[in-house]
Amino acid sequence: MTLFTTSGIVCALHHHGEHGVIARLLTPAMGLVAGYVRGGRSRTMRPILIPGNVVAAELRGRATSRLASLTVELEHSRAPLLAEPLPAAAIEWACALTAVTLPEEHSYPALHSALSALLDAIEAAPAARGWAVALVQYERLLLAELGFGLDLGACAVAGTANDLAYVSPSTGRAVSRVGAMGYEARLLSLPPFLREGGEADWPDIMDGLALTGHFLRRNLLGDRRVDVFAARERLTERLKRVIG
Repeated sequence: MTLFTTSGIVCALHHHGEHGVIARLLTPAMGLVAGYVRGGRSRTMRPILIPGNVVAAELRGRATSRLASLTVELEHSRAPLLAEPLPAAAIEWACALTAVTLPEEHSYPALHSALSALLDAIEAAPAARGWAVALVQYERLLLAELGFGLDLGACAVAGTANDLAYVSPSTGRAVSRVGAMGYEARLLSLPPFLREGGEADWPDIMDGLALTGHFLRRNLLGDRRVDVFAARERLTERLKRVIG
């Protein structure tokens, strides 16, 4: 029995049995779905089941104690980007973050659209300036969708929306320059693009990554998922080398 058919972004793979894999896909309507792909480690399937690729997927009958059977066909390949260290690291991180944090079969259409846009940006402009802002915005959106949104509308101290420049690492609320006086070293920098949108220079991008990274580690990843966060640390180290 077919459960449903859908397009999906390959986010994570885990070996299962001698030849198969469990694949996790982010789909537009069903959110994150998992299924067993028979022969998923074969020479034919390996180029299809690459994180970041878009596949046409069909999930078939599932018993209560078993995963659905998943068949996939390639819709769009991003495999050529794996030869580029920085884009490859960005795709690895964004897909791994999605797979490890989202509950299965909960709809997150905004996240699906944002991840698709991020991957498209990486593909269109492999140089990091073309997609680094989108990565920070995706991380912020994921935090918000899972109930850990940053409150950047007004100063936590003064209550005004003027000259917001910091974020409290404990509450996730914005703080103005005046409200932060004497406590700047204890706060996280708030880059303007996170409130106003648009492009950003490298110092602001790195501040944005530090900000979202703090809350991802604290609220979603933690000690048990340190191996996943290591993918992000590899990415940020490569970015630092790029900007010198």
